[in-house]
Amino acid sequence: MSITTKSAELECNTEGGCDAIQLMITPRSTDLGDFSVRRTLPNKERQMVGPWIFFDHMGPADFPADKGISVRPHPHINLATVTYLFEGEILHRDSLGSKQTITPGDINLMVAGKGIVHSERERPEVNGVPHRLHGLQLWMALPEEFEEIDPAFYHYPSRDIPAATIDGVSLRVLIGDAYGLVSPVKTYSDTLYVEADLQASQRLELANAEERAVYVAKGQLKLRDKVINQYDMVVLSEAEGVVIEATQDSRIALIGGKNLGPRFIEWNFISSRKERVEQAKQDWLAGKFPKVIEDEIEFIPLPK
Repeated sequence: MSITTKSAELECNTEGGCDAIQLMITPRSTDLGDFSVRRTLPNKERQMVGPWIFFDHMGPADFPADKGISVRPHPHINLATVTYLFEGEILHRDSLGSKQTITPGDINLMVAGKGIVHSERERPEVNGVPHRLHGLQLWMALPEEFEEIDPAFYHYPSRDIPAATIDGVSLRVLIGDAYGLVSPVKTYSDTLYVEADLQASQRLELANAEERAVYVAKGQLKLRDKVINQYDMVVLSEAEGVVIEATQDSRIALIGGKNLGPRFIEWNFISSRKERVEQAKQDWLAGKFPKVIEDEIEFIPLPK
């Protein structure tokens, strides 16, 4: 996937000290047939923001009956995946025996640890009629001391995710703590993930983190005199008091957290150790990963 980036010069101002923008990232869509994905992280100029090493925006996509999401079983190591939907539904299965439908507002947290396999499908009741899917899927690297923990799966229903209205802006703290709210979602290092909906002309002061970035899933923002367009991600400094303003009705994701250091990444495998990625590739080729329960037949081959 080709991704464009551009650095931003620092300009002093009275709101948040110097201009907080370090980098602007504009992903290009990859067409997957009836479905498009925009990948923002990783890219050649920025691998991670805090622990976040993978950021995909799925859709929005409208499917006719008998078409839709059907991701065959595939493996992960040394990371955790986070799935969050704006619209639609996905059926998660994994090699632990988890079988969980995720709907808008829920959070699925799958901790790969030393190794897990999962699939993402649709229930027949969904696939059999016209339907729509729209959401975000992120991966977070695990700190080195947790990379080889036992795999686990956690589901958090929408009602358990804390929400608030700050200066008229509706927001939810999906992971971490911000705006006086603490998410119940399990973390392994300092992690931030906030969703907010801003109406045109509304402003929001951004929560602080060691590293952070804002992604515009819908609409358009400005940060002082810089415009942040729909589907752009802006990587920010630690400057205090950074305020964004919506120039259109907008939906954003604020991500961030502690810098965990670089990672090796190939296909669905990430690790702090290159040899661990190579081992995972050979294990997948040799059929040493466990099967997805109730989805044992199909799988995605290791790319050549």
